[in-house]
Amino acid sequence: MSRRLDKAVARLDKAGRAHRRADAPTASASASSSSSAVHLTPPLPGARSPAPARPALATTPPTVRAALCQLPVGADKAANIDAAVRAVADAAANGATLVVLPEMWNCPYGNEHFPAYAEEIPEEVANDHDERQHHEQRRAPPLNAADHPSTRSLADAARAHSCVVVAGSIPERCARTGALYNTCCVFSETGALLAKHRKTHLFDVDIPGEITFRESDVLTPGEALTVVDTSAGRLGVGVCFDLRFPELAAACANRGAETLVFPGAFNTVTGPVHWELLQRARAVDNQVFVLTCSPARVEGATYQAWGHSTAVGPFAEILATTDEKAGTVFADLEMGEIGRRRRNMPLEQQRRGDLYALCDFGAPRRGEGETPGEEGRTKG
Repeated sequence: MSRRLDKAVARLDKAGRAHRRADAPTASASASSSSSAVHLTPPLPGARSPAPARPALATTPPTVRAALCQLPVGADKAANIDAAVRAVADAAANGATLVVLPEMWNCPYGNEHFPAYAEEIPEEVANDHDERQHHEQRRAPPLNAADHPSTRSLADAARAHSCVVVAGSIPERCARTGALYNTCCVFSETGALLAKHRKTHLFDVDIPGEITFRESDVLTPGEALTVVDTSAGRLGVGVCFDLRFPELAAACANRGAETLVFPGAFNTVTGPVHWELLQRARAVDNQVFVLTCSPARVEGATYQAWGHSTAVGPFAEILATTDEKAGTVFADLEMGEIGRRRRNMPLEQQRRGDLYALCDFGAPRRGEGETPGEEGRTKG
């Protein structure tokens, strides 16, 4: 991976130098300029202006009923798994075709717990764009029930109840290196492991007198963004702190994600001021649905989750939400709202790529998007 990234960086650096030489002003022009304005270097060749086309999914139903299962999480791993399986069953019984679980749903949230509760999960199968750090995973090897109780149980639940499950996150131990990750799996309605997203931005904060936490003391950051096609539409996946970075959301949206899903466990310090704000910002910036799912708040727990699992529409409207208690939030996502909002406010056509650049190397240029139904069409 590092060698591929080095090559990519070298190509970018070479392109940037050539572009800057081509646009460099002459000496006389520089001497005659009396303006105090700051002139930024033009974007690299290939920067999107405007954003690339987003091919529509032929398989996305007009309405997706989503369920956000806000689960109480305790020290008993088997009990946590049973609660998650029951929640999937109950959500499907109430018509949900897309079920989302919280961050770290199989163990208490804390660095001291992650190693003890960690499981190995089959490695993702990267496509030929993995040197660009963008993975759209194909089908992974079958999961063994004894080695992977959390993921195996949810794969079985997804298949038994014919729903797509964004399985929150669990601590993952890499079979090759032993490194620990905060990992979200996505299962199809047949129980196939479609994608595995490793949290890319770790929760390292120090707010004096309020909260100090460093995930990086135990966990390793992921190295890929995740966009995956499902029967509930094309999903972009992040975990908790990933929500704070608009670049991740924009890259996923520009590769056709219709819904951004963020299992998360914001706390009672940052949750009241940032949780809803960030969700609505990511939704309106990209004109997509945003779904978040938190653990319920557990009295006496060392880490106090904010809760308030929420569904947000593409105009930043709150579709459904809850409080800090255990329960399931249901929201009907009218997928046609995405197109309507983009027609009413055509941000794609209004982006000024001549002034700024967002270099999403996994995205197709206009006219180069793959057509619905093609194998590997989410490669971008």
